[in-house]
Amino acid sequence: MPSSLTWVDHDPAARERSLRILALFQEKESRDELGLGGIRDSFADQLFPGTSTIQTRLRYMLFVPWIYTHLEHQRMPLGEFAARADKMERNLVGPLLASDDKSGVFGVVAGKGLKRLPSSVYWAGLGAWGIRLVDFSQEEYHRQIGAIYRRRATQEARERERARMGDDAEATPDPGTLTWHPRLPSPPPDFPAKADFILNHEEASFLLDRLQHTHPDSLLGHLALHCYPSEVELPWLHPDRAGFREAHQELLEHARRFSQVMNGAALLYNLALSELRNWEEKIEEYRDRLKKWGEELDFADLGNWSLTRLWELTEGQGHTITLAARRFVSRWLELVGDSRGNLGEDEEAWNLVRQREKALKKARSRFVNRRALEQWSGSSGLGRLVYRWPTAKTFLRDLHSGLQRGA
Repeated sequence: MPSSLTWVDHDPAARERSLRILALFQEKESRDELGLGGIRDSFADQLFPGTSTIQTRLRYMLFVPWIYTHLEHQRMPLGEFAARADKMERNLVGPLLASDDKSGVFGVVAGKGLKRLPSSVYWAGLGAWGIRLVDFSQEEYHRQIGAIYRRRATQEARERERARMGDDAEATPDPGTLTWHPRLPSPPPDFPAKADFILNHEEASFLLDRLQHTHPDSLLGHLALHCYPSEVELPWLHPDRAGFREAHQELLEHARRFSQVMNGAALLYNLALSELRNWEEKIEEYRDRLKKWGEELDFADLGNWSLTRLWELTEGQGHTITLAARRFVSRWLELVGDSRGNLGEDEEAWNLVRQREKALKKARSRFVNRRALEQWSGSSGLGRLVYRWPTAKTFLRDLHSGLQRGA
């Protein structure tokens, strides 16, 4: 039986948490072999809210609502609504591939046969930035469109009656009739027959306004408003970091240390699997990488790292950080300090990593499931934690370019 995720209440916060979880299932870099995803995503959501690792270009934040508002204005019936939206998204592939800038096109390989539509990738971000006003999942939005039409018709009838009675007071829109932000810029007249990733000044200003309104205290908001785009590989290397707010500085410092220290646990995990598979080439590779990792650690810096403060910063941000995860991180940091980063022969470190993965995966653990071990490709969960910075960099570059047009 395929896995599914459902919820039965109507709490918007619960829905948003579920949407984030569903989005993570789709992310190509979301392999979380050691159960650290809650900490990683807490950092990412605070630093770069509304982003995900599989988002590509910022203008998709407009393409998706443009498609849906077009269908709503046509009063596309419930029975056809989802299928027509699907078709319009697929038809967008051709015009984007015909544009001068093809970087980030969904469907660049599969064309109209792409399996993952941009709307599913950007849905949570559209809600996080206040562009999508309905609290529904995408599927629920499709199912509710008929009810939305009916509520709008009722509201329009009330407004006509008020006008007939001479009541010229400004009417308050029924929240149940609002699906997309009322100041959403209009699409170009030739959309979707023609499309590209070039934001004009109005579109960029709208997106900046949404980001500033919904997440004024985020690092992404600060960078968008005050800094030129930067191509550095890691967010804590940004050339304007000295001008960041104190809260951003602190959050980045904890994110940097966590990324550096826990990369060693990922390396040791892959080394342990290589040993179990008797994969000599990989054993040598991971031993060398683990040794280099240990040599690059700054133990004076790590000695000043307060895990108490780490948990204060990351807990209560919409992600679950279990007591087991906290204990794992704490013990790993202790072992790193005790061994001065030389963990290649540290039996307790090996056992810590093995037991952590086994506790998480149980019968599917690669340490107990031979088939799972044989399916291991030789690398898993090794990506350095950068907290969606590559996506944020692209968004900031697109946004800055748009703001410069017509300014």
